[in-house]
Amino acid sequence: MKRITMQDVANALDISRVTVWKVLNNQPGVSDVLMNEIYSKARELGYFKQGQSSKGSSSTSLEITDFTDPSISTVTVVVSRPESALFWMNIIHQIAKELDKTGVNLMYTYLPSQMTPGYTLPSALTNGSVQGMVVLNVYDYNLISALNDLKIPKIFLDMVADLAYDQLTGDLFLLEGRSCIRKITNEIIRRGRTEIGFIGDTHYAITNKERYEGYLDAMSQNQVKINPELCLTGNIGIYTYREEIHAYLAGLKKLPQAFVCVSDYVAYFVLQYLNDHNLRVPEDIAISGFDASTEYPGVADRLTTVEVQTRTLGVRLAKQLLYRIQYPSTSTEVTYINSNIIYGESTNF
Repeated sequence: MKRITMQDVANALDISRVTVWKVLNNQPGVSDVLMNEIYSKARELGYFKQGQSSKGSSSTSLEITDFTDPSISTVTVVVSRPESALFWMNIIHQIAKELDKTGVNLMYTYLPSQMTPGYTLPSALTNGSVQGMVVLNVYDYNLISALNDLKIPKIFLDMVADLAYDQLTGDLFLLEGRSCIRKITNEIIRRGRTEIGFIGDTHYAITNKERYEGYLDAMSQNQVKINPELCLTGNIGIYTYREEIHAYLAGLKKLPQAFVCVSDYVAYFVLQYLNDHNLRVPEDIAISGFDASTEYPGVADRLTTVEVQTRTLGVRLAKQLLYRIQYPSTSTEVTYINSNIIYGESTNF
Protein backbone atom coordinates (compact mmCIF):
# COMPACT_ATOMS: atom_id res chain seq x y z
CA MET A 1 0.00 0.00 0.00
CA LYS A 2 1.39 3.37 -1.08
CA ARG A 3 2.53 5.60 1.77
CA ILE A 4 0.73 8.92 1.73
CA THR A 5 3.02 11.94 1.56
CA MET A 6 2.61 15.66 2.04
CA GLN A 7 2.60 16.01 -1.74
CA ASP A 8 -0.44 13.73 -1.96
CA VAL A 9 -2.30 15.93 0.54
CA ALA A 10 -1.25 19.05 -1.37
CA ASN A 11 -2.37 17.59 -4.71
CA ALA A 12 -5.76 16.60 -3.29
CA LEU A 13 -6.39 20.18 -2.12
CA ASP A 14 -4.67 21.86 -5.09
CA ILE A 15 -2.33 23.78 -2.81
CA SER A 16 1.43 23.88 -2.41
CA ARG A 17 3.40 21.30 -0.46
CA VAL A 18 4.97 24.18 1.47
CA THR A 19 1.55 25.05 2.90
CA VAL A 20 0.92 21.45 3.93
CA TRP A 21 4.39 21.29 5.48
CA LYS A 22 3.70 24.41 7.56
CA VAL A 23 0.45 23.02 8.95
CA LEU A 24 1.76 19.53 9.74
CA ASN A 25 4.84 21.01 11.39
CA ASN A 26 2.84 23.55 13.44
CA GLN A 27 4.31 26.54 11.63
CA PRO A 28 2.49 29.92 11.44
CA GLY A 29 1.17 31.59 8.32
CA VAL A 30 -1.87 29.45 7.40
CA SER A 31 -5.46 30.40 8.13
CA ASP A 32 -7.52 28.32 10.55
CA VAL A 33 -9.97 27.38 7.79
CA LEU A 34 -7.26 26.05 5.47
CA MET A 35 -5.44 24.41 8.37
CA ASN A 36 -8.57 22.44 9.26
CA GLU A 37 -9.03 21.44 5.61
CA ILE A 38 -5.46 20.14 5.49
CA TYR A 39 -5.85 18.10 8.67
CA SER A 40 -9.17 16.73 7.43
CA LYS A 41 -7.73 15.70 4.07
CA ALA A 42 -4.65 14.19 5.70
CA ARG A 43 -6.89 12.06 7.92
CA GLU A 44 -9.05 11.06 4.97
CA LEU A 45 -6.06 9.97 2.87
CA GLY A 46 -4.45 8.06 5.75
CA TYR A 47 -1.43 10.27 6.28
CA PHE A 48 -1.41 9.74 10.06
CA LYS A 49 -0.50 6.51 11.80
CA GLN A 50 -3.38 4.72 13.44
CA GLY A 51 -3.91 6.04 16.97
CA GLN A 52 -2.06 9.27 16.32
CA SER A 53 -3.69 12.64 16.69
CA SER A 54 -4.06 14.78 13.62
CA LYS A 55 -3.22 17.82 15.73
CA GLY A 56 0.36 17.59 16.88
CA SER A 57 -0.13 18.21 20.61
CA SER A 58 2.44 17.66 23.33
CA SER A 59 1.01 14.21 24.13
CA THR A 60 0.99 12.88 20.58
CA SER A 61 3.18 13.22 17.51
CA LEU A 62 2.66 13.35 13.78
CA GLU A 63 4.22 10.98 11.31
CA ILE A 64 6.45 13.50 9.66
CA THR A 65 8.31 11.31 7.17
CA ASP A 66 8.71 13.85 4.37
CA PHE A 67 11.92 15.74 3.75
CA THR A 68 11.64 18.71 6.09
CA ASP A 69 12.90 21.50 3.85
CA PRO A 70 9.98 22.66 1.67
CA SER A 71 12.26 24.88 -0.42
CA ILE A 72 13.72 21.80 -2.11
CA SER A 73 11.63 20.99 -5.16
CA THR A 74 13.98 19.63 -7.84
CA VAL A 75 17.31 17.84 -7.95
CA THR A 76 19.07 16.31 -10.92
CA VAL A 77 20.96 13.20 -11.86
CA VAL A 78 23.88 14.03 -14.17
CA VAL A 79 24.96 11.23 -16.50
CA SER A 80 27.27 10.64 -19.43
CA ARG A 81 27.91 7.80 -21.89
CA PRO A 82 26.26 4.83 -20.17
CA GLU A 83 28.20 1.78 -21.38
CA SER A 84 25.73 -0.40 -19.49
CA ALA A 85 22.41 1.36 -19.90
CA LEU A 86 20.30 -0.98 -17.78
CA PHE A 87 22.79 -0.87 -14.90
CA TRP A 88 22.67 2.92 -14.70
CA MET A 89 18.94 3.21 -15.38
CA ASN A 90 18.20 0.83 -12.50
CA ILE A 91 20.09 3.15 -10.16
CA ILE A 92 18.38 6.26 -11.55
CA HIS A 93 14.96 4.62 -11.24
CA GLN A 94 15.53 3.89 -7.56
CA ILE A 95 16.79 7.43 -6.92
CA ALA A 96 13.61 8.79 -8.50
CA LYS A 97 11.37 6.48 -6.47
CA GLU A 98 13.06 7.41 -3.20
CA LEU A 99 12.89 11.15 -3.92
CA ASP A 100 9.23 10.86 -4.90
CA LYS A 101 8.46 9.76 -1.33
CA THR A 102 9.58 13.19 -0.17
CA GLY A 103 7.87 15.16 -2.94
CA VAL A 104 11.21 16.10 -4.55
CA ASN A 105 11.31 15.96 -8.35
CA LEU A 106 14.22 14.35 -10.23
CA MET A 107 15.48 15.90 -13.45
CA TYR A 108 17.75 14.08 -15.93
CA THR A 109 20.75 16.07 -17.18
CA TYR A 110 22.91 14.62 -19.95
CA LEU A 111 26.55 15.56 -20.51
CA PRO A 112 28.79 14.63 -23.46
CA SER A 113 31.56 12.08 -23.00
CA GLN A 114 34.27 14.76 -23.03
CA MET A 115 34.48 18.48 -22.40
CA THR A 116 35.44 20.14 -25.65
CA PRO A 117 36.77 23.73 -26.03
CA GLY A 118 33.98 26.25 -25.53
CA TYR A 119 31.61 23.78 -23.90
CA THR A 120 29.57 25.09 -20.98
CA LEU A 121 27.49 23.10 -18.53
CA PRO A 122 23.70 23.02 -19.07
CA SER A 123 22.00 26.13 -17.66
CA ALA A 124 19.84 24.02 -15.34
CA LEU A 125 22.98 23.30 -13.32
CA THR A 126 24.01 26.92 -13.01
CA ASN A 127 20.83 29.04 -12.89
CA GLY A 128 19.34 27.81 -9.63
CA SER A 129 16.81 25.44 -11.20
CA VAL A 130 18.05 22.52 -9.13
CA GLN A 131 18.98 22.35 -5.46
CA GLY A 132 21.32 19.37 -5.68
CA MET A 133 22.71 16.69 -7.99
CA VAL A 134 23.86 13.09 -8.16
CA VAL A 135 26.70 12.55 -10.64
CA LEU A 136 26.75 9.12 -12.31
CA ASN A 137 29.07 7.71 -14.95
CA VAL A 138 30.91 10.95 -15.73
CA TYR A 139 34.58 10.07 -16.20
CA ASP A 140 36.10 13.05 -18.00
CA TYR A 141 38.46 14.99 -15.74
CA ASN A 142 37.45 18.42 -17.07
CA LEU A 143 33.73 17.70 -16.82
CA ILE A 144 34.11 16.39 -13.28
CA SER A 145 36.14 19.46 -12.34
CA ALA A 146 33.47 21.77 -13.75
CA LEU A 147 30.74 19.94 -11.80
CA ASN A 148 32.90 19.96 -8.70
CA ASP A 149 33.15 23.76 -8.90
CA LEU A 150 29.37 24.24 -8.79
CA LYS A 151 28.08 25.73 -5.54
CA ILE A 152 25.26 23.26 -5.02
CA PRO A 153 25.10 20.09 -2.88
CA LYS A 154 26.35 17.09 -4.82
CA ILE A 155 26.94 13.35 -4.57
CA PHE A 156 29.38 11.48 -6.82
CA LEU A 157 29.15 7.77 -7.57
CA ASP A 158 32.73 6.86 -8.47
CA MET A 159 35.24 9.36 -9.80
CA VAL A 160 38.08 9.79 -12.27
CA ALA A 161 41.25 8.30 -10.85
CA ASP A 162 43.23 11.54 -11.20
CA LEU A 163 41.16 13.69 -8.81
CA ALA A 164 42.09 13.48 -5.13
CA TYR A 165 39.42 12.91 -2.50
CA ASP A 166 40.29 16.10 -0.65
CA GLN A 167 39.55 18.16 -3.77
CA LEU A 168 35.90 17.08 -3.87
CA THR A 169 33.19 19.50 -2.81
CA GLY A 170 30.60 16.74 -2.44
CA ASP A 171 30.21 13.25 -1.03
CA LEU A 172 31.77 10.30 -2.85
CA PHE A 173 30.35 6.78 -3.04
CA LEU A 174 32.56 3.92 -4.22
CA LEU A 175 31.77 0.29 -4.93
CA GLU A 176 34.35 -1.64 -2.91
CA GLY A 177 36.28 -3.78 -5.36
CA ARG A 178 39.81 -4.25 -4.11
CA SER A 179 39.02 -7.01 -1.63
CA CYS A 180 36.51 -8.68 -3.98
CA ILE A 181 38.98 -8.90 -6.84
CA ARG A 182 41.69 -10.05 -4.45
CA LYS A 183 39.43 -12.90 -3.31
CA ILE A 184 38.51 -13.88 -6.88
CA THR A 185 42.17 -13.89 -7.95
CA ASN A 186 43.12 -15.87 -4.84
CA GLU A 187 40.49 -18.46 -5.73
CA ILE A 188 41.81 -18.82 -9.27
CA ILE A 189 45.33 -19.32 -7.89
CA ARG A 190 44.07 -21.77 -5.28
CA ARG A 191 42.59 -23.86 -8.06
CA GLY A 192 46.01 -24.15 -9.65
CA ARG A 193 46.35 -21.40 -12.27
CA THR A 194 49.11 -18.84 -11.95
CA GLU A 195 49.36 -17.35 -15.45
CA ILE A 196 46.75 -14.68 -14.83
CA GLY A 197 46.21 -11.41 -16.68
CA PHE A 198 44.15 -8.33 -15.93
CA ILE A 199 42.12 -6.24 -18.39
CA GLY A 200 40.69 -2.84 -17.49
CA ASP A 201 41.46 0.86 -17.98
CA THR A 202 42.87 1.84 -14.59
CA HIS A 203 42.93 5.55 -15.55
CA TYR A 204 39.20 5.59 -16.21
CA ALA A 205 37.89 5.46 -12.62
CA ILE A 206 38.93 5.06 -9.01
CA THR A 207 37.02 1.78 -8.83
CA ASN A 208 38.90 0.39 -11.82
CA LYS A 209 42.20 1.34 -10.24
CA GLU A 210 41.26 -0.29 -6.93
CA ARG A 211 40.14 -3.51 -8.64
CA TYR A 212 43.53 -3.70 -10.33
CA GLU A 213 45.15 -3.19 -6.93
CA GLY A 214 43.15 -6.16 -5.66
CA TYR A 215 44.60 -8.28 -8.46
CA LEU A 216 48.11 -7.09 -7.58
CA ASP A 217 47.49 -7.87 -3.90
CA ALA A 218 46.56 -11.47 -4.63
CA MET A 219 49.47 -12.06 -6.98
CA SER A 220 51.89 -10.64 -4.40
CA GLN A 221 50.40 -12.55 -1.47
CA ASN A 222 50.75 -15.80 -3.39
CA GLN A 223 54.23 -14.88 -4.64
CA VAL A 224 53.09 -15.24 -8.24
CA LYS A 225 55.10 -13.28 -10.76
CA ILE A 226 53.09 -10.87 -12.88
CA ASN A 227 53.70 -10.83 -16.62
CA PRO A 228 53.12 -7.19 -17.71
CA GLU A 229 52.30 -8.37 -21.23
CA LEU A 230 49.19 -10.04 -19.84
CA CYS A 231 47.83 -6.81 -18.32
CA LEU A 232 45.93 -4.29 -20.44
CA THR A 233 45.56 -1.36 -18.04
CA GLY A 234 46.12 1.71 -20.23
CA ASN A 235 43.55 4.05 -21.73
CA ILE A 236 40.86 2.36 -23.80
CA GLY A 237 38.75 4.43 -26.19
CA ILE A 238 35.21 5.11 -25.07
CA TYR A 239 33.65 3.64 -28.20
CA THR A 240 36.38 1.18 -29.22
CA TYR A 241 36.46 -1.34 -26.37
CA ARG A 242 35.72 -4.33 -28.59
CA GLU A 243 38.28 -3.40 -31.23
CA GLU A 244 41.06 -2.58 -28.77
CA ILE A 245 40.53 -5.62 -26.55
CA HIS A 246 40.36 -7.98 -29.51
CA ALA A 247 43.49 -6.43 -31.04
CA TYR A 248 45.31 -6.76 -27.74
CA LEU A 249 44.37 -10.43 -27.37
CA ALA A 250 45.33 -11.17 -30.97
CA GLY A 251 48.75 -9.63 -30.36
CA LEU A 252 49.66 -11.85 -27.42
CA LYS A 253 52.23 -14.54 -28.14
CA LYS A 254 50.44 -16.82 -25.70
CA LEU A 255 47.16 -16.41 -23.87
CA PRO A 256 47.24 -16.83 -20.07
CA GLN A 257 45.36 -19.42 -18.04
CA ALA A 258 42.94 -16.77 -16.73
CA PHE A 259 41.88 -13.16 -17.17
CA VAL A 260 40.54 -11.04 -14.32
CA CYS A 261 38.41 -8.34 -15.96
CA VAL A 262 37.52 -4.99 -14.43
CA SER A 263 33.83 -5.36 -15.35
CA ASP A 264 31.32 -7.65 -17.02
CA TYR A 265 31.41 -5.19 -19.92
CA VAL A 266 35.09 -5.97 -20.49
CA ALA A 267 34.60 -9.68 -19.80
CA TYR A 268 31.93 -9.80 -22.51
CA PHE A 269 34.39 -8.69 -25.20
CA VAL A 270 37.03 -11.12 -23.94
CA LEU A 271 34.52 -13.96 -24.10
CA GLN A 272 33.56 -12.89 -27.64
CA TYR A 273 37.17 -13.20 -28.74
CA LEU A 274 37.65 -16.58 -27.08
CA ASN A 275 34.47 -17.93 -28.64
CA ASP A 276 35.53 -16.68 -32.07
CA HIS A 277 38.81 -18.59 -31.68
CA ASN A 278 37.24 -21.80 -30.38
CA LEU A 279 38.72 -21.43 -26.91
CA ARG A 280 36.72 -22.90 -24.03
CA VAL A 281 35.84 -21.13 -20.79
CA PRO A 282 36.90 -22.15 -18.20
CA GLU A 283 38.67 -25.26 -19.56
CA ASP A 284 41.20 -23.27 -21.61
CA ILE A 285 40.93 -19.85 -19.97
CA ALA A 286 39.08 -18.79 -16.82
CA ILE A 287 37.33 -15.39 -16.85
CA SER A 288 35.89 -13.12 -14.15
CA GLY A 289 34.11 -9.77 -14.23
CA PHE A 290 32.37 -7.25 -11.95
CA ASP A 291 28.79 -5.83 -11.74
CA ALA A 292 26.65 -8.99 -12.17
CA SER A 293 25.14 -7.52 -15.33
CA THR A 294 22.23 -9.27 -17.03
CA GLU A 295 22.65 -7.42 -20.32
CA TYR A 296 25.28 -9.37 -22.20
CA PRO A 297 24.40 -12.58 -24.09
CA GLY A 298 26.35 -15.59 -22.87
CA VAL A 299 27.59 -13.77 -19.76
CA ALA A 300 24.68 -13.60 -17.31
CA ASP A 301 24.44 -16.55 -14.92
CA ARG A 302 27.73 -17.92 -16.22
CA LEU A 303 30.37 -15.43 -15.19
CA THR A 304 32.17 -15.19 -11.87
CA THR A 305 31.40 -11.60 -10.94
CA VAL A 306 30.54 -9.19 -8.11
CA GLU A 307 26.92 -8.28 -7.46
CA VAL A 308 26.07 -4.59 -7.30
CA GLN A 309 22.70 -4.05 -5.64
CA THR A 310 21.48 -1.19 -7.79
CA ARG A 311 18.17 -0.86 -5.93
CA THR A 312 19.66 -0.23 -2.51
CA LEU A 313 22.44 1.84 -4.04
CA GLY A 314 19.93 4.20 -5.66
CA VAL A 315 18.07 4.59 -2.37
CA ARG A 316 21.31 5.31 -0.53
CA LEU A 317 22.37 7.97 -3.03
CA ALA A 318 19.00 9.72 -2.80
CA LYS A 319 19.04 9.76 1.00
CA GLN A 320 22.59 11.07 1.07
CA LEU A 321 21.73 13.89 -1.32
CA LEU A 322 18.82 14.97 0.88
CA TYR A 323 21.15 14.89 3.89
CA ARG A 324 23.79 16.92 2.05
CA ILE A 325 21.16 19.52 1.06
CA GLN A 326 19.87 19.76 4.61
CA TYR A 327 23.36 19.94 6.16
CA PRO A 328 25.57 21.58 3.51
CA SER A 329 28.29 22.68 5.93
CA THR A 330 29.05 19.24 7.38
CA SER A 331 32.28 17.54 6.34
CA THR A 332 32.11 15.69 3.03
CA GLU A 333 32.16 11.90 3.17
CA VAL A 334 33.73 9.00 1.27
CA THR A 335 31.58 5.88 1.55
CA TYR A 336 32.46 2.37 0.36
CA ILE A 337 29.60 0.02 -0.55
CA ASN A 338 30.45 -3.66 -0.05
CA SER A 339 29.19 -6.26 -2.52
CA ASN A 340 28.95 -10.04 -2.71
CA ILE A 341 30.98 -12.26 -5.01
CA ILE A 342 29.05 -14.62 -7.26
CA TYR A 343 31.17 -17.58 -8.35
CA GLY A 344 30.04 -18.87 -11.74
CA GLU A 345 31.17 -21.59 -14.09
CA SER A 346 33.62 -19.25 -15.83
CA THR A 347 36.21 -19.97 -13.09
CA ASN A 348 34.99 -23.46 -12.14
CA PHE A 349 37.75 -25.45 -13.83
